[in-house]
Amino acid sequence: MNRQGLIYTIVFTFVVSFVFVLLLAVADQQTQARVLQNQTIARQRAILSALSLPAESVEEVQEQYAAVEQLAVEDEILYRVETGRGALVAKEFAGAGLWGTISGVIGVTEGLDRVTGIEIIDQNETPGLGARIDEEWFKRQLAGERIREGTIRVGGTGDGDYDYENGKIDAITGATRTSESMQKIIKAEIDQLEQLIGGGS
Repeated sequence: MNRQGLIYTIVFTFVVSFVFVLLLAVADQQTQARVLQNQTIARQRAILSALSLPAESVEEVQEQYAAVEQLAVEDEILYRVETGRGALVAKEFAGAGLWGTISGVIGVTEGLDRVTGIEIIDQNETPGLGARIDEEWFKRQLAGERIREGTIRVGGTGDGDYDYENGKIDAITGATRTSESMQKIIKAEIDQLEQLIGGGS
């Protein structure tokens, strides 16, 4: 076969493409179970973190998560756990950000007097600005923050507000729209949790 000819080029391209696609398909099939397991563990870790129940290893995550009760209330799943500090409740959320949906998990005390934590699972905010909602300094502000008048206010200097009694956290400097979105999301989730916890009790 003429290696300079069109037929050779087409056959060669087809064979090389077929081999690479086959290798990718095999690799995908071989790793699919592990990918699903990792996604499950990441989701469970996010729920535990929002409930202020840190777990590092896979074994710790599975052990802690086994103690979390799942409650179906009005087409929503609530995650509830009894602790020495009383019952804590978490739910997954999805709300509008600046560039797309922000999804995650928020936890509260069952009496809805404090947020126990928040974890961001997915977001498309601006890197270095709005995407900083996933940074520890931002999330740490909510870990134990008192809920005042049914919400947590977002504003301030962007340095981090760690007064857990004032019902407010610092916004992200240069990311006003994302900060406003987070305030709306938190308010909406607290309102819904109030209805769900009240309806489920």
